[in-house]
Amino acid sequence: MPYLYQDSKPRPAAHPGGARATHSSGKGYEELKQECLRRGVLFEDCDFPACNSSLFFSENPPIPFIWKRPGDIVKDPKFILGGATRTDICQGDLGDCWLLAAIASLTLNEKTLARVVPLDQNFGPHYAGIFHFQFWQHNEWLDVVIDDRLPTFKGRLVFLHSAELNEFWSALLEKAYAKLNGSYESLKGGSTIEAMEDFTGGIGEMYDVKAAPDNFYEILEKALKRCSMVGCSIDTSSAAESEARTPFGLVKGHAYSVTGIDEVNYRGQQVLLIRIRNPWGQVEWNGPWSDNSPEWRSVSPSEQRRLSQAARDDGEFWMKFEDFKVHFDKVEICNLTPDALEDNTAHKWEVTIHQGSWVRGATAGGCRNFLETFWTNPQIKLHLTEKDDGQDDCTFIAALMQKGRRKLKKLGAEMLTIGYSIYESPGRDGHLGKDFFRYHPSKARSKTYINLREVSHRFKLPPGDYILIPTTFEPHQEADFCLRIFSEKKAITEDLDENVAIDLPEPLHPTPSPQETEEEKQFRALFEQISGKDMEISAEGLEYVLNAVLKKTKNIKFKNLSLISCRNIISLMDTAGNGKLEFSEFKVFWEKMKKWISIFLQFDFDKSGSMSSYELRGALKAAGYQLNNYLLQLIVLRYSDEQFQIEFDDFLNCLIRLENASRVFQALSVKNKEFINLNIGE
Repeated sequence: MPYLYQDSKPRPAAHPGGARATHSSGKGYEELKQECLRRGVLFEDCDFPACNSSLFFSENPPIPFIWKRPGDIVKDPKFILGGATRTDICQGDLGDCWLLAAIASLTLNEKTLARVVPLDQNFGPHYAGIFHFQFWQHNEWLDVVIDDRLPTFKGRLVFLHSAELNEFWSALLEKAYAKLNGSYESLKGGSTIEAMEDFTGGIGEMYDVKAAPDNFYEILEKALKRCSMVGCSIDTSSAAESEARTPFGLVKGHAYSVTGIDEVNYRGQQVLLIRIRNPWGQVEWNGPWSDNSPEWRSVSPSEQRRLSQAARDDGEFWMKFEDFKVHFDKVEICNLTPDALEDNTAHKWEVTIHQGSWVRGATAGGCRNFLETFWTNPQIKLHLTEKDDGQDDCTFIAALMQKGRRKLKKLGAEMLTIGYSIYESPGRDGHLGKDFFRYHPSKARSKTYINLREVSHRFKLPPGDYILIPTTFEPHQEADFCLRIFSEKKAITEDLDENVAIDLPEPLHPTPSPQETEEEKQFRALFEQISGKDMEISAEGLEYVLNAVLKKTKNIKFKNLSLISCRNIISLMDTAGNGKLEFSEFKVFWEKMKKWISIFLQFDFDKSGSMSSYELRGALKAAGYQLNNYLLQLIVLRYSDEQFQIEFDDFLNCLIRLENASRVFQALSVKNKEFINLNIGE
């Protein structure tokens, strides 16, 4: 599918107050609800109907599901019962523990929870069978409405449910997220950080626990104090190990939430503890500092209350931080955007966001391994001006996200392998060319190229200007992307996409020469053969003349020029408006043609008679046309073939159309100036 280039100029982070309604009717939650109340009916969502297509896209349901509203499942349904807490999240028969771990973390921040789960919803007097939730998607907050029909089997919810059987906010939230991503099946398998970002608009960092920095405890402590969402997991060595239990009661390949971090006085020594929650709502760590471990007997009751320690089989447990580092492998931290933080939070991130696309044949250049096309990727300039407090460097997180791939699962799309490189800026404006990257190494880069939705990393660089290049690993792979820069201090970013500019030579007006050149004599002879006494030729005659001459040119491997090209040439050069070309007009055009042939040969590196579409930017610039990525992409879509090659005939047509367009633009500019001058004169 072709991806239209998206303007990647920096823009501020989106605010949830302006969440966009997404229902196909164009109506928002309140309007749809009031409409149902007036008609005395319960809402039925035509965008996410109660049928198999909303459940699975690759298989039929393994059991006969029945869609029921909460009032048909229990007598007294409640949206939220006694506050939304992490114990309200119990996993069902869907492999979305990554989502549930994120929901558990969401409940730890009331402000963030109230944004995702508007709390003014219930099953009371104004119940209309409609609920809504808000999610962040690529710098935009979306308001997703659903009806409350949920899949059941034998009167029980099949998927996410609360420990309280008459509480339904978590099940409805899962349904809204399934709708956002196309189906329940689309939620199978994922990274906790993905859902955390969709709940907050935050930015994710992933840590390998075994290689974590020395101050890892302080990093986690600071993250939780900032209201960041934190998840963790244990790696598996094979698919067979997925959700296998260890002797210590932990589950491999399973997503957990980190819900607290603290220290406790134990027999005169301070012990570092971390609190973890299993979204199953059961199955807990059974080692030191677990619910019923003897260590708690040496801790005072008041200290246990402070830590909310209780021996309940609710999936939540404490463990020693050193044991955590031994048994867990990955930690994911979602740093919240400034608008997601409480007003009294001591530290807030500065955020800049760019939207863009990798377009095959134009801006999908692949990684640095593919030097010939790498330089064609989008380029973003980063100005780091303010040092961190008390430091010599500037801290920032760069996060590159590929957009909409989960929703495209049903069409066979997979996550692409993505990453980025950062270079010191050479101090000049404009899109950097191939030679720059040939001779300059990167200053920093993402840890790895990986097929996750988002790749992010924290950097410390000296103040200065840098160029960030977001790419797929392989060239020619298309996707939309979102690049976000979170910085400790304000950082300025700008897209290096070039402005549209035209720099053509003055029109050629050959001065009459007493003697014709050999070339002119040959053209005159051909003209006389075809035209007759008036020395004017039609498009068919021009086709014959040009192809006859080009065939005799030794260093050219072009295919014949088409009749369409010759008609376009006449439209460019015909000053009389009679649809024919005079010999004097042809001589002017031939001078243009020789220049364009020279440029084409310069960029036909393998002398095959065709040019890579990735070289089109440079070729057009040599001809006097500086185009931005959007125009370049449109031209590539129009003139390149399936192998991203451009024949000379197509290159010629492209230049003719650009010159015609530039003439129109210049004529309009002159008229506008005359109009302005006229108004000023009045």
